[in-house]
Amino acid sequence: MSKFIEVIGLILIAVMILAFVGVIPGQEAGLSPLFWGCAGGALLIIFYRKMKKKQEMEENL
Repeated sequence: MSKFIEVIGLILIAVMILAFVGVIPGQEAGLSPLFWGCAGGALLIIFYRKMKKKQEMEENL
């Protein structure tokens, strides 16, 4: 599950970069809604992994 989430995070970051540069057809370069959606998704994954790591640390005590 962890590797799957990491792969999704990397894909979101790649799409975010491509959206910012303007490589994706139909999207204007810069801070488009696609960029913000990918940034929000990547941020949620970071928070999720941090929460899971904290839970594992508490279980090991």
